[in-house]
Amino acid sequence: MSYDEYDPQQREENQPEYRPGYSYYTGGHKPKRHTGLVAVLVVLAVFTGVVSWAVNVLGVRINLDRSGLRLTYEDQQTQQTQQTQTSATHSETDVSPDNVTADSAGQTAPETQPAAGGDAALEIQDSPESVENRPAEDANALSLQQIYQKVIPSVASISCIQHSGTATGTGIVMSADGYIITNYHVIEGAEQIYVLLEDEATYLAEVVGGDETTDLAVLRVEAQNLTPAEFGDSDALRVGDVVVAIGDPLGSELRGTMTDGIVSAINRDLNLNGRQMTLIQTNAALNSGNSGGPLINCYGQVIGINTMKMSSYSTTSATVEGLGFAIPVKAAKPILDELISQGYVSGRPAIGIEGQTLDLRTQFFFQMPSGVVITAVEPGSDAAAKGLEPDDVIVAFNDTSVSSLEDLVAAKNDLSSGDEVVLTIYRGGRYYNVNITLMDQTKSELY
Repeated sequence: MSYDEYDPQQREENQPEYRPGYSYYTGGHKPKRHTGLVAVLVVLAVFTGVVSWAVNVLGVRINLDRSGLRLTYEDQQTQQTQQTQTSATHSETDVSPDNVTADSAGQTAPETQPAAGGDAALEIQDSPESVENRPAEDANALSLQQIYQKVIPSVASISCIQHSGTATGTGIVMSADGYIITNYHVIEGAEQIYVLLEDEATYLAEVVGGDETTDLAVLRVEAQNLTPAEFGDSDALRVGDVVVAIGDPLGSELRGTMTDGIVSAINRDLNLNGRQMTLIQTNAALNSGNSGGPLINCYGQVIGINTMKMSSYSTTSATVEGLGFAIPVKAAKPILDELISQGYVSGRPAIGIEGQTLDLRTQFFFQMPSGVVITAVEPGSDAAAKGLEPDDVIVAFNDTSVSSLEDLVAAKNDLSSGDEVVLTIYRGGRYYNVNITLMDQTKSELY
């Protein structure tokens, strides 16, 4: 039946007969009256109110013990006294496990705490003077603090502007008139070089000379009265000697950082980009930016020039720590003397070209072999006289295949200037053999 067909009279005829306890409208149970329950609740409420009044006003206490329910009376002064005693008891015994100490009986007792409020304030006591730490049991040895104060004026921060960006490193002041030692790889490819000294003075530097084989370079700045470092005998080092390094790890923002360690090994032979080097090994922390900085003994003498850190082992690619290396000063001295006197090291062999490894994209696009592409030829060299030209690709050196610049450098470094070699050249789809007499590497960028 729809709503429009609803008949009130029919609805009235269909209603069920009224019965006590049933609802007329729903046909369900009609709510019963609970007058007895209401009366009980009223009595309990009245009783609770009377008890609360008795407790708060008259001091009546309700105690439940073995003898039953008892009512006791306490006046307000007694209540306040008990509350004060209870509060005092809690303040003496409510402590956390971190705030207790053991007494002589083996029990725990709270530590004494300062009184709250008043004129109490946090006080900082004067610290004792720093205890000097002697790195070696030697009457002539300096403390770490003394070493730093002695050497830091001789440490320079080096920033290089390159075509592809900037590079940073560290240098060592060698003389009062502006000669500064650093690593060759720090200044390699630099268009401008700036030197920042400990007194915040900045100078534009020129390259006096560089030697890629030993990774050494000498710079010169127009300055006088600089503080030169004191150099020591690296041959006197023993494994276990205490050393420190000072430099700019990760750049000039951390300039002047000193780290300490020991000599881990001496006369360590390593191959770096085709160059065999004999180095001092140390666990003093070295990072990018420390290159060219000093490794110092316990007398404040520079006994090494930091050159590299080994970050992974080639056979496993596992990350390693505590493997830093420095060029011994005794081995560096003759190289530095030659760089200062003539700008290069005599006897270093060079083909007389500049070049770079031929990249894979060029090889694939132009269908060329792997090798070293010549970018420039030194005028007056035997290579120029024999007709070598830019864009020629050197693919072999004395019948040994050459696939990269590192391969070429390693092959020629086994010889001396004046030796004759055979180069295999790729040009225009054909291969040629050319006999070349090696020359002195008068310029650091020559190969």
